[in-house]
Amino acid sequence: MGNLLYTIAVILVILWAIGFVGYNLGGLIHILLVIAIISVILRIIQGRKIL
Repeated sequence: MGNLLYTIAVILVILWAIGFVGYNLGGLIHILLVIAIISVILRIIQGRKIL
């Protein structure tokens, strides 16, 4: 489950970066970024190794 969260976080950050540079989707891209950051922070708080 932990690897799945990390994978989703990475995918969301990549999607946000693509959207930020190439497209203007407004709030949706920033919501994806917030979800990715929250999942990474939860992973760090849980004390598990990220990679």
